[in-house]
Amino acid sequence: QVQLVESGGGLVQAGGPLRLSCAASGRALSNYFMGWFRQAPGKEREFVACISWSGGNTYYTDSVKGRFTISRDNAKNTVYLQMNSLKPEDTAVYFCAARFLGSSRYYASARDYNYWGQGTQVTVSS
Repeated sequence: QVQLVESGGGLVQAGGPLRLSCAASGRALSNYFMGWFRQAPGKEREFVACISWSGGNTYYTDSVKGRFTISRDNAKNTVYLQMNSLKPEDTAVYFCAARFLGSSRYYASARDYNYWGQGTQVTVSS
């Protein structure tokens, strides 16, 4: 079992930065593909970004390309999401997810992930 705990959410003004962290326990993250998803009120959970187990491959949804960066530190069992130039439409609960191994270059569906954190709220004011 993998337990995931997100942190770093909060209230930020439009254009500002925020860095989310996802700390894992129970298993070493080095064998897990990691993803970030978000869910706004009344909307479906949507894919944001993912990173391969080695960190060599990353993939982003179009709306965050050039603004968000996903990274990982396997030694610290932690995955990060650096969010810059935030927009009000980025407001959502952000979830961290883990998938054990996998041969694809990326996984952008929630169904592909086995473990989830509880989420952290990000609110961007205009």
